[in-house]
Amino acid sequence: MPKIIKSNLFGLLSILSLFFLLSCKQSVSKVTDTTAIEAGTTNIVAGTATLTGSITSPNDTSKDSIYVNVYVPHPISGETVSYKTLVDESGKFSLDVEVETAVSLIALNTCLNPYKTLYVKLTSGGVTNLDIAYNSDFETENVDVTPANMTQYDMIGGVDAYLKMAAHRSEKAREHLYDKSTDYFLNYAKTVISERLEILNKDTLLSKELKEVLSKDFRLNMYINHVFEYEKEMIRNYGNTTGDRSNKPEIQKIDRSYYSFLKNLHLNDPQYLHTSEFLNFQKEILQNEVIGLPEIAESDIPSWLVSVKAILSDLVGFDNGPYYDILAANAYARQLNEAVRPLTEKQKEYIAAYWKDGEIAKILLRKNQQVVELDKFKSTAVAIDISSVAGDKVIETIVARHKNKVVFIDLWATWCGPCLKAMNEFRSTKGEFHDKDVAFVYLTDTSSPRERWEEKIKGIGSEHYYLTDAQWKYIMDHYEFEGVPSYVLFDKQGVLISKFTAFPGNVEVKKMINGLL
Repeated sequence: MPKIIKSNLFGLLSILSLFFLLSCKQSVSKVTDTTAIEAGTTNIVAGTATLTGSITSPNDTSKDSIYVNVYVPHPISGETVSYKTLVDESGKFSLDVEVETAVSLIALNTCLNPYKTLYVKLTSGGVTNLDIAYNSDFETENVDVTPANMTQYDMIGGVDAYLKMAAHRSEKAREHLYDKSTDYFLNYAKTVISERLEILNKDTLLSKELKEVLSKDFRLNMYINHVFEYEKEMIRNYGNTTGDRSNKPEIQKIDRSYYSFLKNLHLNDPQYLHTSEFLNFQKEILQNEVIGLPEIAESDIPSWLVSVKAILSDLVGFDNGPYYDILAANAYARQLNEAVRPLTEKQKEYIAAYWKDGEIAKILLRKNQQVVELDKFKSTAVAIDISSVAGDKVIETIVARHKNKVVFIDLWATWCGPCLKAMNEFRSTKGEFHDKDVAFVYLTDTSSPRERWEEKIKGIGSEHYYLTDAQWKYIMDHYEFEGVPSYVLFDKQGVLISKFTAFPGNVEVKKMINGLL
């Protein structure tokens, strides 16, 4: 299985592999937190917020070449939205972003230190000003925020605290879990999570409210990556504990009752809306084959919820509350985000009938309008069988199909967060080439479940190949790639121009392609 490559373009905690833990001088500010993100106080809104600020550094950095990356979780429309803006010659910037909660906890970094991510609170309808000062080593020296809604330590130290939990390894020897009961494994996972959360609890400088959000965020991350996919986790455990990566152990089959651990998460708690992992967690719930929730498709919402509650209520421990409305919204969001397919007239009627003119309806219709614009340039996904072609001829065969065209090849996986994030970020830019001599090609391997791959490519469009293990291995070795996402670019004559790992951003890719047209 290919590994995920670290990227400096994605600052949210939803993908742990996207961060490096760097040292930073931190001073603790005695600021009173006036906009708490507490359980029971979260309001869903189809809003916008303004972020202004300045970037200062003692180094001779051209001010107008500094850019700011902002990552805003949208828990209702089910995605993390990236924004990027340049600072002006005086070092100032201003950016309007869409938000889905009255108070949103976002992540921010700059190109001066893309590996140092800060937490920032935005208020719907409000303006937040953020002044960041770097020292000569590009470490964050000081952060001033107005209104004073977070302590400086929370803003700077929150991500570091999260990463300490992620990096923690027990001194105990790795334990064989693949031959134990599922109850044993779930208790083991619960213990491991508790041990790591103790690191967070011992940090006396972080505020209580941020600890609560980070605790929920980390717990969701661990369940997504290590508990939801039981079979994959047991295969991983077998390989790690025995050293045998060629064979697979006999793994017991799980049924729906396995997911009763969801009761312990208290998913009706609205504080989850401020975590970066909640939207990923919801995707797992909706697409999990063992849980088996029906697609919302063109069902009316009350009928769909009856079917869902019949399955889910025993697992989550409740049969009413805001969680179910959010899950219904997330079900529509899967169609909008993954298939990039606009809502049908019937779906819009059902949304209006159920949520009236409420904020969830406004959010979904706002997202739908964005998808309508993207859909104008989306090509139909074409899956081509190339399994009979030798590994050393795969790329040659693909490029030959596109004579006199620039060919941009994306190596990805359905489970790779940075891969999907890059595709989402590149959608609008890709649409700009719809009438140009450019072919976009996507390659994956058997580590991506075939059914999930077939579903996801509908929203990507263009040309797709599901490679054999031997074909994938040859390509990864030949181009010296260590993980995904990775990319290969050919000119119109079929000459290799560039190969690289990690998405470099829309501007850079657009420049590469335009240079070959």
